[in-house]
Amino acid sequence: MARREFPQFEAVSAMVPVEGGGYTAAIAVKALGMGGAPRFHKVLDGQVFKGAVAADEAATAELQRLQGVSDEGELIW
Repeated sequence: MARREFPQFEAVSAMVPVEGGGYTAAIAVKALGMGGAPRFHKVLDGQVFKGAVAADEAATAELQRLQGVSDEGELIW
């Protein structure tokens, strides 16, 4: 799992299980210093990875490409 901080938000690489097996790569966004659940953004649409580690590695690569997070918590590429 990789983590990056942006103004007002933190973004973390993640994976989301897919019904029927496998995982999709995702980036979880949460406001800095705030409680509550993060918001998950699936990345690499259509790609399903067999294992959680592979999905997290793909999400980590996408996290490095991320330019920022908008005031509304949306990913900025």
